[in-house]
Amino acid sequence: MEGASTGIASVELHGRAFVGFISANELEQAIGRVAKELQVKYADKRPLFLGVLNGAYFFAAKLLERLDLECELTFVKVASYHGTSSSGSVTQLIGLNEKIEGRHVVVLEDIVDTGGTIAHVMDSLSDRHVASVSVATLLFKPEAYKQQFPIEHVAVRVPDRFVVGSGLDYDGLGRNLPGIFILNEPTHEPV
Repeated sequence: MEGASTGIASVELHGRAFVGFISANELEQAIGRVAKELQVKYADKRPLFLGVLNGAYFFAAKLLERLDLECELTFVKVASYHGTSSSGSVTQLIGLNEKIEGRHVVVLEDIVDTGGTIAHVMDSLSDRHVASVSVATLLFKPEAYKQQFPIEHVAVRVPDRFVVGSGLDYDGLGRNLPGIFILNEPTHEPV
């Protein structure tokens, strides 16, 4: 049976049930809207898009294919999740090697929840003398966000629940699912 929003009713990952929440088509439209915002904002600025791996690969690919401007893309890798909850500790695994001084940097995230990863990335950029920095994210959990840095470009706002699909995973599984799936069970872990 197909679900109303994703084409797939539900999936099981590591023994936990997830149900369709946002369709792939809805995500495509939302990414298109963010691309239009960025196209206007960064026309003639040659921005550097800084994707946060692993999850942002999907958003970065879908976003950049819609942009008609001179730009570059690079990635950093950080980690803050264990299971379905944020560990609260962010560790940079792969650093930024490009010269970014004087550049307009757009940080690309798959999801912004508490903002720990964003805070870590912003801290890493703070002494690099960039011309400007902004954040674009596929998903944003405004109720969970604890940082002061503005999240300017949001494709979709979601509730403070655990989600997978379209680049987001649950302990390695689910990144390849079309659309977004939400955990369909009560949890005692902070999500």
